[in-house]
This record gives sequence, C-alpha cells and structure tokens, in this order.
Amino acid sequence: MTFSKQILDFYFSLPKELPLPNGVETIYPYDNPETREVMQRYFQKYYDDTNPRTYLIGINPGRLGSGITGIGFTDAYHLEEYCDISNSFDKKAELSASFMFEVMAAYGGVEAFTKEFFFTTVMPLGLLKNGKNYNYYDDKETQESLEAFITETLLKQMSFPQAKPRIICIGQGKNLKYLQAFNKKHNCFESIDVVPHPRWVMQYRRKEKQKYIDVYLDALKKSFIY
Repeated sequence: MTFSKQILDFYFSLPKELPLPNGVETIYPYDNPETREVMQRYFQKYYDDTNPRTYLIGINPGRLGSGITGIGFTDAYHLEEYCDISNSFDKKAELSASFMFEVMAAYGGVEAFTKEFFFTTVMPLGLLKNGKNYNYYDDKETQESLEAFITETLLKQMSFPQAKPRIICIGQGKNLKYLQAFNKKHNCFESIDVVPHPRWVMQYRRKEKQKYIDVYLDALKKSFIY
C-alpha cells in the first residue's frame, strides 16, 4: 500500500467528536469536500510511493493552516503557490507554514523534501478554545482526556511500513517532553531529534530566521547519518 493511501485513510477515518473538557473543541476539516480533494491531490502528488520517511512531529493542527487544508504546516497560499494545487480557500499566509516552506526551499524544494520527510502531529486534530488555537498540553485535564486517542493515533502512524523509527520533534518545550515520556512508555522511537517551533522563530527570532533554517537543515541531514 502506498504511503499516500495510508495517510489519507488515517486522516479520513478520524472521529469528529472527542471527549474534551473546559470548552475545548476539535477542528475537523474533513467534512469539507474541497479539503478532501486538495489532500488527495497533494498526497498523491508527493507521497504516492512506498519510500521510507522521517517524521517531523508537531503539536496539533492550527486553524489557519492544516486546520483548513488538512496538510501539515501547509496553508492555502503555499499550497497553491508552491505545490501548484489550486484552491478557493483564503490565501492568507500562516506564520508556521511560511517558515516551513522556506526550510523546504532551502532543502531543495517541496518535491525533494517530501521524498524523505513527512509532517505530522502528536494530536492529529486541531483544537480551539474561545475561537483561538489551543494545544493538547495547555491544561492537564485536556491532555489526560486525549491520552488514549493520542496513543492510538500516534502508534498507528508509526506502524506504517514507511515510518522511520528516528523522529524529529517540532518544539523544544512541552511537545518534546511529551514525546520523550511517550517513548519511555511505548518504546516506539529509536531516537528523537528536536528543532524549534516555527511560530516561535517567526514571532521571537525572525531577524535570526536564517540561523534557524540552518538548524532545521542540520537536523534533516542528521536523519541520514544513522
């Protein structure tokens, strides 16, 4: 089975509702026919093979990026301009997507990047609270309520035959700590490298952006050393 089919089957089978506390709700883009269509076009374009890939694992989808397109760290603007996949979504560029597409360009382009790597997240559905992005770890009750779902879906993604056992964590704080604890319990990663979250770079270190693009490139190249 191709990687694209496994990815699409995985996302399209995710449940819409989860038992979430404290007014937290999921972002569920897969009811939108256009989201499903652009996902199919994207994954069939870049992942329609059985090549092994290193996962870059983020936190959870955001409402202006993959919460619309269904594609990790990819907003509607970059999907059309850099991947040549037209869409009618609002073409507002999202900060994390902008940084990631600069990383991909520095690596050799989207096609070169996707041959070797795949963006995913610890929590596969986006979260909102009071209309704003929310992270799976932002409060203890939310994280605990999602524990079984995260365990099932993360282990499912790691079970794909193409998934390399060495991963790159996107985010040097709580996301890294979570993945380290997860691995201690489930022993599913051989190693965890780490890179700073692109939103942090774009918000607080934009003048040093090239430095952090180089950090990403080093981590990507390191994945081939093992």
